[in-house]
Amino acid sequence: MTINFPFTAIVAQSEMKLAIALCTIDPSLGGVLIFGDRGTGKSTTIRSLASLLPSMKSVVGCNYHCDPEAKSLCPECELKKSQGQKLRSENISVPVVDLPLGATEDRVVGALDIEKALTQGIKSFEPGLLAKANRGYLYIDEVNLLEDHLVDLLIDVAASGENIIEREGLSIRHPARFVLIGSGNPEEGELRPQMLDRFGLSIEVKTPTDFKERIEIIKRRDEFERNPEKFIAKWEESEEDFKKQIMKSKKLLDKVEVEDQLLEAATKLCAHLGTDGLRGELTLLRGIRALAAFEGKKKANLSHLKKIAPIALGHRLRRNPLDDSNSSIRIERAMQEFFASAEK
Repeated sequence: MTINFPFTAIVAQSEMKLAIALCTIDPSLGGVLIFGDRGTGKSTTIRSLASLLPSMKSVVGCNYHCDPEAKSLCPECELKKSQGQKLRSENISVPVVDLPLGATEDRVVGALDIEKALTQGIKSFEPGLLAKANRGYLYIDEVNLLEDHLVDLLIDVAASGENIIEREGLSIRHPARFVLIGSGNPEEGELRPQMLDRFGLSIEVKTPTDFKERIEIIKRRDEFERNPEKFIAKWEESEEDFKKQIMKSKKLLDKVEVEDQLLEAATKLCAHLGTDGLRGELTLLRGIRALAAFEGKKKANLSHLKKIAPIALGHRLRRNPLDDSNSSIRIERAMQEFFASAEK
């Protein structure tokens, strides 16, 4: 079993931790992209996500973790149901699946089970990483270095929520709904615009400049590496409290009120920034609702919009050849202009 660094023990990087927490509260946000310097805790923070997730109900033995109470099931569970079999359920951990850069397409989408084909002469499907990530999280480290054909594949699956395989005499269609989380270093290459648009939130992380924070990071990491079990036990209470907060937020989410006036401000902000399409507005709506729930409030307000806008819209800005500022600076400047004019 992999031992991960506790989420609540991570020093600084509050914006990154908030974005991950919000995607946990509302998976429909569309996941999070984390770009920044090497060694800033991107992978550590994402892999610590597993400890925050509450268990979920799944059909026993299902390769796709089908929800027994859902109307839409995978072909195998549908067949069992149509034959009058009762779908037994169990509580399982929400899957957090790593997609390595070197993964082949067969490993990602699934392929013919060669062993069964050779030994039994049966054409059987062996599920891939997309099947394992269904109803969970798919994490891609160095996402900007992912091969183009896998990027195209992920864009299609992320849009449809289904994985369709037509090869080697197999015709398989199965659910593949997951929250996409990516990380990378922008110095090593840019992400294709089509893939970039699939992420709901985007964070830019930098190396901490505060010396006290840097010393604390080093001390905690060293303590964890020397005795992981003791370190995890030390943060167990903090982790449990944060997990309870996530669960309360998920229950509160549908009760959060977002007034038309706030939606109007969000729409005008997107128009002011020149974002393409309506995905920006939808992400803002879901983001401010999730943030309000995270703070235990039943009504979203303008402060929630101001906090969410930079991470929901920063990667949706059109490129300006006359402005070489990074997206965070451009969006901060645009927000100052927008809210200053709105308050007049």
